[in-house]
Amino acid sequence: MWTQDFDLHSHSTHSDGIHEVEEVAQKMMDSNVKYWALTDHDTISGWDEARESAKSRGIHFIPGVEITCSPGLDADEKELKRMEREGASKSWHLLAYFPHHKDSNKGIERFEKWLKPLQESRLPRMVKMLEKLEKLGMPISLEKVLEKAGGSIGRPHLAEVMVEEGYVESKNEAFEVWIGDGMPGHYVQPKPSIEEATKIVHSVGGFVSLAHPLYYGVNPEKLVQYCHSKGVDSIEAFHGSHPDSYRFELWKLADKNGMSITCGSDFHGSNHGHRPGYAVVPFNGLNADLGSSSN
Repeated sequence: MWTQDFDLHSHSTHSDGIHEVEEVAQKMMDSNVKYWALTDHDTISGWDEARESAKSRGIHFIPGVEITCSPGLDADEKELKRMEREGASKSWHLLAYFPHHKDSNKGIERFEKWLKPLQESRLPRMVKMLEKLEKLGMPISLEKVLEKAGGSIGRPHLAEVMVEEGYVESKNEAFEVWIGDGMPGHYVQPKPSIEEATKIVHSVGGFVSLAHPLYYGVNPEKLVQYCHSKGVDSIEAFHGSHPDSYRFELWKLADKNGMSITCGSDFHGSNHGHRPGYAVVPFNGLNADLGSSSN
């Protein structure tokens, strides 16, 4: 059985999305999504608003977060070439889900406390990136970048200011030339490992899925086996960036290793050419906890 009822990967202005939480909820409703997870980067600050927005629209809300981690494996040039990618992401991302979370869950408070340094590290990283850009002849005030960030500050906010200041013509150019991974204005901040993040999520009753595997340039079989060995529960096989052949490949490998799958549009905003929902996914491959969520 296949379904389009789920979108388990989306962002709001609490991190690097362009829409307020309620707008994201409305767009999910317009796309006939029945089960929705808000997964802002390294923050759960949008959960309460998302829960209310989903409830008023008859959508099942699943609390989530996208955790920035250090890479688990080195990228493989052969795999990058096979998938026609120029390079691999310098960080790996875990999607953490808490489908049975209630307001009184003290474990979530502990998890939120663990997340806080990841949020706080974004500010000093931004300061260091601004220092680099100033030396490169592109002075930008921290205040202008902060104005763009509703919660967790990130590079998309900086890219937006770079366009406004006339240093680049587009946000894509900002990333590709200046602030993308390995570029002159980028600064790498220490991050938790996949194993560390997985353990803390499990300890408070959640489960994790490896986000957008295509970005890491690792052979799928090797990647899935690694995730399984580190306790990762699921693979985001059905991601908006994945061609059908790659989705099928990951789905079968996950099943072979006793892992479930997740799906998501990775929706950041309408101006990215993205739309939420429309993620056709095999229902029997999804993590069993997702369909039982009643938040």
